[in-house]
Amino acid sequence: MIRINEIKLPLDYTDDDLKTAAAKSLGLENSKIKSITLVKRSIDARHKDNILFTASVDAETAADENNILRRSKSNKIAKAERYVYHFPKGGRFTQPPVVVGAGPAGLFAALVLAQAGHCPILIERGKSVDERTNDVSEYWNGGALKCESNVQFGEGGAGAFSDGKLNTGTKDPRCRKVLEEFVLHGAPEEILWKAKPHIGTDRLKPTVKSIREDILSLGGQVFFSTKLTHIKVQDGRAVGAVVESEGSVREIPTNDIILAIGHSARDTFNMLFDSGFAMEAKPFSVGVRIEHLQEQINRTQFGKFYRYLRLGAADYKLSAHLKNGRGVYTFCMCPGGYVVAAASEEQTVVTNGMSEFRRDGMNANSALLVGVSPSDFGGTTPLAGVEFQRNIERAAFISGGKSGKAPCARVGDFLNGVKTTSLGSVTPTYKPGVEFALPDEYLPEYVCESLREGIVQLDRRLHGFNTPDALLTGAETRSSSPVRILRSDTLQSLTVEGVYPCGEGAGYAGGIMSAAADGIRCAEAASRR
Repeated sequence: MIRINEIKLPLDYTDDDLKTAAAKSLGLENSKIKSITLVKRSIDARHKDNILFTASVDAETAADENNILRRSKSNKIAKAERYVYHFPKGGRFTQPPVVVGAGPAGLFAALVLAQAGHCPILIERGKSVDERTNDVSEYWNGGALKCESNVQFGEGGAGAFSDGKLNTGTKDPRCRKVLEEFVLHGAPEEILWKAKPHIGTDRLKPTVKSIREDILSLGGQVFFSTKLTHIKVQDGRAVGAVVESEGSVREIPTNDIILAIGHSARDTFNMLFDSGFAMEAKPFSVGVRIEHLQEQINRTQFGKFYRYLRLGAADYKLSAHLKNGRGVYTFCMCPGGYVVAAASEEQTVVTNGMSEFRRDGMNANSALLVGVSPSDFGGTTPLAGVEFQRNIERAAFISGGKSGKAPCARVGDFLNGVKTTSLGSVTPTYKPGVEFALPDEYLPEYVCESLREGIVQLDRRLHGFNTPDALLTGAETRSSSPVRILRSDTLQSLTVEGVYPCGEGAGYAGGIMSAAADGIRCAEAASRR
C-alpha cells in the first residue's frame, strides 16, 4: 500500500475522481489502481470562492509498489504503515485491577485490561447510560437535579452529553486504537478519516453501552451507583478500594487502582487530599457559552458554499492574547448544538455544550473562556480551584433567579454594560430556561473585562462573532480539572504505589481522545508493574 497525501478534490468529487487523482499522483493508469482507502479528509476553506477537500489515501496497486516509491520525487508519497495495537506482555495481577470511573479514560482502561485477559473491576458512582439519560432529561425539563446521576456523573462521563468530538492535539498512537474501538462498537466509520471527527451525543451513548458489554463478555465486572470512599494503604501501597453502594460499604481487595474519576468528583478530591495524596492546584478556565445562528457561522466560514450539504455545519476555533496578559479562547465548539445544564451540585448553575451526530440544530455554541491560575483562587491549598469554581456556579444560580435557570445576556448588551431586556434573532437553547443577567453578576471583574476585549478581538478572526444578538449563557466552569493528582514516570501516584491518577480528572488529559489514550497508558503501566 502507498500513502498519498494532500490530494486536492472539488466538493462534488466522486469515488472515481478520487481514484483518478491517486493514479495521476503515482504516474499510473486508472486500471492499475486496485483499491483506494480514505485515510483523512479535511476542508480547505482559505479561499471562499474555491473551497476544496484535501485528502490522504492509501492506494493498493497492480504495479511494483517498491519501484513506484523508489522513482517518486514527491514528499507527498510514502509507504503506508498499518497501525496495529499491542497490549504489553506482563505478569498476571494477584488481585483484579480496579478502575474508578466509566468516562473515556476509565472505559478504555477497563477495555484493554479485559482484552488482555486481566478481568478488571470497573466502578462508576453514577448510573448506566440509559438510566442516566432519563435522569438528565428530567432535570433539563424542570425536575430535580440528581447529584449522582447527571451530565458529569454516570456511564460515559461528561463526554456522553457533548458533541462527542474526537479531534485532539495529542500525537499518541493509541488514539488510533480508540477510534477503531469506537467504530467496532457502533460509531460511524467516518470518524476514521474525518480531520475533525465527532460521534454526537446520540450516537455516543449506544457506543459506550456496547463497550461496557464487551468488557463484561471478556470477564470484567461493572458496578454502577458505586462510589470510591477510601483507598486502603499498607506499607505505602494500595491493598484495597473501599466503596459505597446503596448505603452499604464494602472493600474490594486490589493492588492496582486506576483513578479515572473525572474533573467534577470534588468529594473524591477531598478524600484523596485528606488521605495525603500528593496534589496541586492547576490552571483552568472559566467563562460563558456563546450562541450564534448556525447559518451565520456557515456563511462566514464557507461563503457562497454555505448551503453545500457535504461541508456539514461549520465550526471554528479561536484564541487571542489580551493586553492584561490573559488569554481568551473558544473551546468545545458545538455546531448545530445546544447549551445544556451540567451542574452536579444543588443550587448551582453550570453550562456545557452538546450536539447530535447530524448537527442540525438552529444554533452554534462554544465555550468562551478566560484562563485563570492558582494566584486567582484566593487560597493556597490544592483544592482552592474547586472552591473558586463553586463560588461562580453558586453566583450563577442566584443570577438565574434561584430556580435552576441560567443567566443569559445579548453580546451587544454585555459589551455596552447594560442589562438585556429582550431577545433578538438568536433564541437560547438552554433547558430548563434562562433569566436575563449580565456575566458581571457571577464572574470576576477581570474575567468580564477579558471577555469584552476578547469578543472584539475574536471578531477580527471570525466576522460576526460579536454580533449584538449572539447570546452569552453561564457559567462555564468545568472546562478542565482544577486539580492535578501528581504521578511519577511510572504513572503511579507519588504517594501510594499501585494507584494510577488518570485522565482529565487527574489533570493529564483534555477531551475524549486524550483521556481515552491516557486510560490505555495507565492500564499498560499497571500491567507492566
